[in-house]
Amino acid sequence: MKLAVEGLQHPASARYSPLTCSVAIAFLAALHCVTRIFSRTLILNAARIIEYRIRDDLFRQLLLLDQNYFSSSRTGDILSRFSNDLSNVRMLTGFGAMSAINTVIIYTAAVTLMLRFHPWLTIWAILPFPLMVLVVKKISHRLFQRSLEAQEELARLSSLSEESVSAVRLIKSYCREEFFQKQFEQTAGDYLNHNLRLARLRGLIIPVMAVATGAGTLVVLFMGGRLVIAGDITLGDFVAFSGYLSMLVWPTAVMGWILTLAQRGAASMSRLATVLTAEAAVSDASGSKDIEGIHTGIEFRGLSFCYGATQILDRISLHVAVGEKIGITGAVGSGKSTLINLLPRLLPVADNMLFIDGQDINGITLASLRRLVGYVPQEAFLFSRSIRENITYGLPDYDGRMVTDAARQAGFTEDVEKFREGYDTVVGEKGVSLSGGQKQRLAIARALATNPPVLLLDDPLSSVDAGREEGILAELGRYYANRTVLIVSQRISAFRDCDRVIVLERGVIAEEGTPEELLQRGGLYAEMDRMQRLQKELG
Repeated sequence: MKLAVEGLQHPASARYSPLTCSVAIAFLAALHCVTRIFSRTLILNAARIIEYRIRDDLFRQLLLLDQNYFSSSRTGDILSRFSNDLSNVRMLTGFGAMSAINTVIIYTAAVTLMLRFHPWLTIWAILPFPLMVLVVKKISHRLFQRSLEAQEELARLSSLSEESVSAVRLIKSYCREEFFQKQFEQTAGDYLNHNLRLARLRGLIIPVMAVATGAGTLVVLFMGGRLVIAGDITLGDFVAFSGYLSMLVWPTAVMGWILTLAQRGAASMSRLATVLTAEAAVSDASGSKDIEGIHTGIEFRGLSFCYGATQILDRISLHVAVGEKIGITGAVGSGKSTLINLLPRLLPVADNMLFIDGQDINGITLASLRRLVGYVPQEAFLFSRSIRENITYGLPDYDGRMVTDAARQAGFTEDVEKFREGYDTVVGEKGVSLSGGQKQRLAIARALATNPPVLLLDDPLSSVDAGREEGILAELGRYYANRTVLIVSQRISAFRDCDRVIVLERGVIAEEGTPEELLQRGGLYAEMDRMQRLQKELG
């Protein structure tokens, strides 16, 4: 630019003609354009790859975490980390990193060239910038805190939205639309207020940048003009110097944006780190070995379990032989579901309390242990896929007969035949198109399809009517064969094929024996049977 101005001023003595300078400027502009395209493609692609890898690590980590983590975490909060927090990290590693690199390069090049023209003028021109850095540094800590608060509010809003959508039928049935609308407005308002506070703080940064660059421009105009008049520098030097200073305007403004991205990215990364660094209470211990099958049985040796400070199970001792059918019953909160959840290690169990074939369960790899177990939870969860895909969820390879056999054994065949698309019928999100009993029967079919040697049934017939229950129990009785079965239920009728029944009361075994023996004793089991018979007669 200096040579072009001098060429226009003194064409005869100029080293390069204006045309040559114009061509050179055009070539440099084109080179700058190509460089920017290449750098943006390279860095932004790298940011996308980083985002992909973090998301992949997050999902892998979530699959490794146990029930305790998810019991204390909100679904909407986790989803917010997958979406908004990851986007902030991508922006930081993409646009933020690219802008930071550009800023460093431009500042280094521009200041170096400005120093060649006039060192003192350069010092005066960039003097406001250190003051700007000090002001921005004071703002940055508050910016991080408010960014983190805004992210937490977004997580609350996402959690409330997810919960409301999932429970929309319940909300409508209780006419609670207005209540949830007000709750959503309040949460959304809190999120808005936090973002407005953040925006006001971010708004301080740009004016600070503008003041710094404006002050530098005024210094150059005043002092540079005097130097040109005094003949210390040429007009071309002045124009070139002003051009280099103007190159610092945009990078300086971008520094505020980079700072904002850095603080938001740091806040988001801290939230992601809480998931990535979370440790599962249930994991494979060093030296764990695979187990191929069960040969002698399962043994509980003085097993105790607590949820926090609450004692759930207290010194449970029980031996389950291979092929034995054990019924587990008791009042609500007596520890029935907890007991069978410990067997596939869905909950952490202490050492030397639970054994399979004489081997401590903590010394068995989780994958090999859970391959032996068919588990039907108390609340049947179904994927938003077809009936066939839900039944074969645990099967890498299967044929049509395996699907139909599992459905028949679970008493689900008649229901499938009523659907127009049969086994290809999509059940909807969480099985929304099925009744409660149909969901349970489909969950039972899914567990039976894997043909496990150990079957855990956690109150599997609670939503099944009495007429259908008889047929399902008959099919299950034939399926049990030599399999080891633990069935939890409050219906006495569910234990008709059981070899033994244990009755839990406040976490301890209050009664144990065959169904006939327990009825003759006249204890808790007999009282439960009497009350259910009475309810059936009155109902």
